[in-house]
Amino acid sequence: MKPSKPNHTGASEHTDVAMQDLLDSLGRIAPLRLAEDWDNVGLLVGDSSSRIRSVMTCLTIDEDVVAEAIRHQADLIVAHHPIPFRPVDRISDDHRTGKLVWQLASHGIAVYSAHTAFDSSADGINQRWALALECQEVGVLMDDSPPGDQAQAESDPPAGTCEGGGRFGTLAAKVSLQDLAIRAATLVHGESVRIVGDSATEIQVVGFACGSGGSFLEAADRRGCHALVTGEATFHTCLEARAMGIGMVLLGHFWSERFAMEQLADQLAQSHPALNLWASRAERDPIRSLQL
Repeated sequence: MKPSKPNHTGASEHTDVAMQDLLDSLGRIAPLRLAEDWDNVGLLVGDSSSRIRSVMTCLTIDEDVVAEAIRHQADLIVAHHPIPFRPVDRISDDHRTGKLVWQLASHGIAVYSAHTAFDSSADGINQRWALALECQEVGVLMDDSPPGDQAQAESDPPAGTCEGGGRFGTLAAKVSLQDLAIRAATLVHGESVRIVGDSATEIQVVGFACGSGGSFLEAADRRGCHALVTGEATFHTCLEARAMGIGMVLLGHFWSERFAMEQLADQLAQSHPALNLWASRAERDPIRSLQL
């Protein structure tokens, strides 16, 4: 997974298209019906009837991302994490989220987020993880059906087209937990990686839950996973994983998801060549590891 190559080559080389055309494409990649009930998804800022020329993707909208969008005259930011995520009582410069939203709106920059819909879609982040590590027999990690529910099993979509929370799959050959962690981090150009469990433990069935995926631990156990690849998990979840004998690969929230927004920029650029599309170049993981 190489970082996206920006194709920001100047507004004169691109033409405007209907915003709704791009929103339709995003809806096919990550159907919003898959989003969790608590999530805030869709077009969060902007006018769906407008026309757009320049689109930037990112993981999270922060001050650096907003400055970049303004500098390069983006018409739309496709962000993984919603802004606003929770309701805010004011859109003004004395509230961080309100200030960011105000800056975007003042410059006519729309915001779209699919968030948990993109996590769970058939072409979503967790599916991309399973495919990147060349897993076989890929399935949904978490669903609402009882274990062993035959009717549910028969109605599940075929591997590669599944929708739902998390993924699990079987590696072509067993690897150590350490090798799995290094391989996963290297794929997304991660700066560091942490593990829970014995580094020499043999792993073949792997679960994937991007972002803060600790809540998928029990589901990973039910699916027979030897390890769970995620962004981050609480200390107590790590203790639970160790007690259950399930390894964990903790890539960091940023690294477990950012790669997919780079891929999304390339994917959208292929289907909408008239647009100027790029993944944010200013966005950085806010967490830094120090060498002691």
